[in-house]
Amino acid sequence: MSEVKNIVMSGIRPTGYLHLGNYFGAMRNYVRMQEEYPCFFMVADLHSLTTHPDTRTLKESVHRVLAENIACGLDPEKVAFYCQSHVPETSELYLYFNMLAYKGELEKTTTFKDKVRLQPDNVNAGLLTYPVLQTADILLHRANLVPVGKDQEQHLEMARNFAQRFNHRYGPVFPEPLAFNYGQELVKVPSLDGAGKMSKSENQMTTLFLADEDELIRKKVMKAKTDQGPLTPNSVKPDYIQNLFTLMSLVSSTDTVKKFEDDFNNSSEGNCIIRYGDMKKQLAEDMVQFINPIRTKAADLQNNKDLLLKIIHQGADKARASASSTLKTVRKAVGMEYL
Repeated sequence: MSEVKNIVMSGIRPTGYLHLGNYFGAMRNYVRMQEEYPCFFMVADLHSLTTHPDTRTLKESVHRVLAENIACGLDPEKVAFYCQSHVPETSELYLYFNMLAYKGELEKTTTFKDKVRLQPDNVNAGLLTYPVLQTADILLHRANLVPVGKDQEQHLEMARNFAQRFNHRYGPVFPEPLAFNYGQELVKVPSLDGAGKMSKSENQMTTLFLADEDELIRKKVMKAKTDQGPLTPNSVKPDYIQNLFTLMSLVSSTDTVKKFEDDFNNSSEGNCIIRYGDMKKQLAEDMVQFINPIRTKAADLQNNKDLLLKIIHQGADKARASASSTLKTVRKAVGMEYL
């Protein structure tokens, strides 16, 4: 195998609405990566079928995910931004890797066990072989840099194992993909109720979505949990208060954050300087200013069907060019080159 070229690949499931956590945890990094590496970003529509979503809404969901990512700064001229189902080479590579995957190891994956527990009546083969399809998605472009969170690290380890097995059996074809996030901890955006991180599936009123209207953003932020204020100067912030400061640090000016930090640290029982109502009003307005342009641009893109279809076709062409090159090498290595 020739010297490994750094290539980035990541996938986005077209289920639910993208939220603030998606932006700061992933999409912001994608925008930076596109300036530094060849990038392949995929809307994982085939993966979504493992949980049997209502496919009548799938087209709308795919278009929305494409539009929201572009509105956040992803440039389809710089990256291959495509739909998984538009690259049939994925399914062929998936089949080859399935021949190197074993039932026992697939049944031990944390995500499979979680899905079995949550949906015992829908334990389909697609769920079991989810890590195999994920491997095919990554290695289809011989990508070696994969921006993933902690919950996907086990799948990435399996992708390395499958790459090693293929290379050992058929010769050196694939790199071994590694997690990649610029050497920094991935940003976890807290939910507004202080219980965990923002999520597509949990309480909708504690998550700020990139499609939320201005008044809904204000309503959600103003409902965020607070208390009567610190009892002593320089107190340790409770989780739900720290969450507000974390959110403010993402969208507000440095001076604004410092003002409320100072108010908190100088507050004490009987002398509560910080006013959480004022803080939430400021945070709400800063959040509106941040989300509004993204929502507006995404809506404009979704309404421009011709442009969206052009972007989809362009992405598929780029992805298939890469995929067909890989599959040509794979077929030769496997010995399935007869013509």
